[in-house]
Amino acid sequence: MDRDLSTLSIDPSRRERPARRRGLFALLGIAAVVIAVMVIWAFTARRSVEVRVASVREARASQTAVLNASGYVTPRRRATVASKITGKITQVLIDEGAQVEAGQVLARLEDVEAVAAYQAAEAQRAVAAATLEDVEVRLASARRALERARELSSRELVSKEALENAETEAASYEAQATLARKSVKAAEQSAAIARQNVENCIVRAPFAGVVVSKDAQPGEMVSPVSAGGGYTRTGIATIVDMSSLEIEVDVNESYIARVTPGQGTEAVLDAYPDWGIPCRVRTVIPTADRQKATVKVRISFDKLDPRILPDMGVKVSFLEESEDSADAPLTLAPREAVRQDGGRTFSFVVKGGRVERRAVRAGRDRGSEVEILAGLRRGEQVVTSSQGELHDGLRVSVQK
Repeated sequence: MDRDLSTLSIDPSRRERPARRRGLFALLGIAAVVIAVMVIWAFTARRSVEVRVASVREARASQTAVLNASGYVTPRRRATVASKITGKITQVLIDEGAQVEAGQVLARLEDVEAVAAYQAAEAQRAVAAATLEDVEVRLASARRALERARELSSRELVSKEALENAETEAASYEAQATLARKSVKAAEQSAAIARQNVENCIVRAPFAGVVVSKDAQPGEMVSPVSAGGGYTRTGIATIVDMSSLEIEVDVNESYIARVTPGQGTEAVLDAYPDWGIPCRVRTVIPTADRQKATVKVRISFDKLDPRILPDMGVKVSFLEESEDSADAPLTLAPREAVRQDGGRTFSFVVKGGRVERRAVRAGRDRGSEVEILAGLRRGEQVVTSSQGELHDGLRVSVQK
């Protein structure tokens, strides 16, 4: 039986489904490729090279750096305040950052026993004073009796024995009065010691300054010596006199001849690399460290600033007058930051977590720095060393 094939047809809705599936698969494939590329890019972008940086700085043309050194800000007056006696802390009246005056109360120790001892010493002093008063009254009476006995004896109205008895009694009370006075003095000294023991329960600031560390809490034991192991504090707080801040650096003994007291210097804090602080050499410590072959140099700030804090890292350039009298300031960069490649001079500048390779024109060497004639500006961060190869646009992380 023959069938008419012309009557056969495909439902149009079913005809479109394979095409739609193929389009969907294509979109999924494209999306997978895009995601893979993004993952690879993100992984690559997160990779960074560790670098050390330094700041480009300006200096007067009339002065050049003959030596560079690193050190720390240190105070001449720093004290970890402790009590003179061993006791339990009842109050701590300060906190970190507090400004204190000389003699200000920082903490109090339990003083029950000390106060009781002081009260007992005061009572003994009062008893000694009363005894002295009684003896002095008796002594005065004995002296009057002696005067009468002498007068009567001169007129032969009393016997010689009565006169001798009066003299003996007066001398006895004299001795008792002397002993009573010494007893009063001893009692006063004991009371003074007891009063000082009460005062020792109060811990005071030795000088005006700022509290940089609070080392004890109420309820803890404190002692001037390390008694009781880790359960006994040896200090209550550390105070720094901010007006005594200075810089301490170690200079290699091979270059110490370039440093003289009163010499001008410029300091740059690691925390503020764009801030050049004028300073001056205060003293060169007259001894060397044989292990490190260095000599310690202390440098005073020309003017203190609240941004300068103890233990901050600092780099110091020791300056020397130059014959060059040009008025324009010099732009200086560390010698390690200026690189050579095929006769071209360049530096890597850190910006936004990436390095930028920049062509520079270098001038004369000035100590451990190089004069930059073009290409770099004051305050820019340049790479001095790195843990890997660098190229333009590479992500980097700065070592602290």
